[in-house]
Order: sequence, then structure tokens, then C-alpha cells
Amino acid sequence: MDLIIWRHAQAEEGEIDYERPLTAHGRRQATKMAAWLDRSLPSGCRILCSPTVRTVQTAEALQRKFKIVESINPAATAHDVLEAADWPNAKVPVMVVGHQPWCGQVASLLLTGEVKYWTVRKSNAWWISTRDKEDGNQLYLRAVLSPEFFLD
Repeated sequence: MDLIIWRHAQAEEGEIDYERPLTAHGRRQATKMAAWLDRSLPSGCRILCSPTVRTVQTAEALQRKFKIVESINPAATAHDVLEAADWPNAKVPVMVVGHQPWCGQVASLLLTGEVKYWTVRKSNAWWISTRDKEDGNQLYLRAVLSPEFFLD
């Protein structure tokens, strides 16, 4: 199974957390990362998105269908996210578009077996995969990319 964790792009400050839109810089971040993701993601990838304005706007930059999932909101835990993604049993790759701290917590849980407070920067994507080997499933980090990696 492939799990892609995409943190939302830079958002405006605001009193109502769920309603904070992307900044102009955030829209550029999302567009750059979405271009790479669109070239790289399999066509059957399920895309799950937190219900906040900033995550929806980030996901919209990809111009693919996605599902808003209430359980992966800003207060979600790593376990909530993995349950929503049906990790590790999903038959197709899954991308989750969400927030800190759970983006880093999901990555740390999968890669170390413990929930840690790793930082995933805004609009960064982490791609974690499993593969069958003779001695069992093997988990590996396939990619970590930042929108700053792509030239303007």
C-alpha cells in the first residue's frame, strides 16, 4: 500500500480555524506540489481531505476528485488518520491532505513505530510505501518533497 501525506499549504491567520483560506503564497505552494503529485500519483489513488478551507483549497489544486473526511480534522490523531486511510489494508494508494501535528505523527508512527512530533512543513508531501518481501512486508519512505524543490 502507498500512503501519501500532504500537509496543507500556507494559510492566512484567522479567528475561526476551519475557515482560514490559503494565502497567495500558499496557492502557489499548492499548485507546485499538485503538479508533481498529478504526474506521480496513480490514477486510482483515493484522496481524503480534512474539512477545513485551507485543506480543501490545497486538494483542489490537484484537480482530482477527493472526499472530505470529518475524522481527519485538525484535532485528529495519527490513529484516526490511519483508520480513515484503511492502513495497511487499502487496495489502492491513499493520499491524505491535512494538518500538523498529525502529518508528522503519522509519518513517525509508520517509520519508527512510535508517535513522535515530527515537523512536516507546509505543502510538503511524504510518500510511504509497503512491499511484499520473502521475509514479510517491508515499509519504506519513497519520497519527501517540498514545493520549494521545484523551479519557478
